Amino acid sequence: MEDFQDFEEIYRKYYNRVYSFLYKMCQNADLCEELTQESFYQALCSFHRYDGTCTIFTWLAAVAKNTFLKHLRKNKNASVDIELFAEVLSGSETEQPESIFQREAQQKRVRESIEALPKKYRDVIILRIYGDLPFAEIGASLGITENSAKVIFFRAKNTLKEILTDEIM
Repeated sequence: MEDFQDFEEIYRKYYNRVYSFLYKMCQNADLCEELTQESFYQALCSFHRYDGTCTIFTWLAAVAKNTFLKHLRKNKNASVDIELFAEVLSGSETEQPESIFQREAQQKRVRESIEALPKKYRDVIILRIYGDLPFAEIGASLGITENSAKVIFFRAKNTLKEILTDEIM
């Protein structure tokens, strides 16, 4: 019963961070609530496997990421809202209808590009951007070194830039 009480404390302490992490990806409060609950359920079921090699939040973020990706696989029409990349790529934000349409089209293409990345690239991108995790924690979460996490992130960004630049040209 002590483990359950420990987990209850973890739930209270990290609920808002896990919710925020998932909200950045899905931008839907109802879906985010459902995914957060499912993430904590999955974490509770596998709590005995947490080995302490990374922070609790890093471990929970990895569980939440996997829960979100599982949701995406089940719901092919769902997608990651990756406004951060789209804003960087689209430059200034104007509210003209044509600009809004172009930005939304770019955001859609960026989401599709991220979803098409190899798993290790996608995992690092999601944990870095949405989880706002340092590379050391990303490495610990994925069983790779901090340096590997940095290299993978750099390569993933370059791959995305190449894909998106090729489409514009």
